[in-house]
Amino acid sequence: MAFGHYYSLCQRYRGRAVEIITHEGSVHRGIIGDVDNSRVYLQPLNRTRDLGGFSYGWYGGYPGFGAGIALGSIATLALLPLFFI
Repeated sequence: MAFGHYYSLCQRYRGRAVEIITHEGSVHRGIIGDVDNSRVYLQPLNRTRDLGGFSYGWYGGYPGFGAGIALGSIATLALLPLFFI
């Protein structure tokens, strides 16, 4: 699918738990915290190692978001059911 399609999906699902699979086969689960022109930033779902629900450190200039994933590398984006949170 096109880059613009995943950008609009990520914008629509901001604040929701998702699973993203990249073209390389990596699986990322988290809550979409932010989306810019090139990346989607996920807050990790595993809150046991986080400080107040946010991960350690800064990623891509955004505090507390655990993974910045390139929009162009997304192969699949799916919403997760509530029991994953």
